[in-house]
Amino acid sequence: MGRIVERPKARQELENIAVSIGRDRPTAAKKFLAAAQKTYASLADMPELGAVWEPESPRFQGLRYFPIVRYPTYVIFYRPRADGIEIFHVLHGFRDLEDILGAEGK
Repeated sequence: MGRIVERPKARQELENIAVSIGRDRPTAAKKFLAAAQKTYASLADMPELGAVWEPESPRFQGLRYFPIVRYPTYVIFYRPRADGIEIFHVLHGFRDLEDILGAEGK
């Protein structure tokens, strides 16, 4: 399996989503986290699975995105590495992704 490097911001976003889901359905939160970890592992083994993100900021060149398996409204933003992947964000797909990611490039 390829190496998975998860940035602190991505870890916090993932935990926040799980807490939100878990308020009403604790079991669903656990399933969500398991699905996220499974998706991380798949991406680490096959980093080219995700589509290329093409924002205006060159800072995000090479960034890719892929939905969490079984939770397609949640999207993982990552960059392939020689030994796996680096995860930058885990976000709800209905948010203004360009605005969120673009704000980091400023």
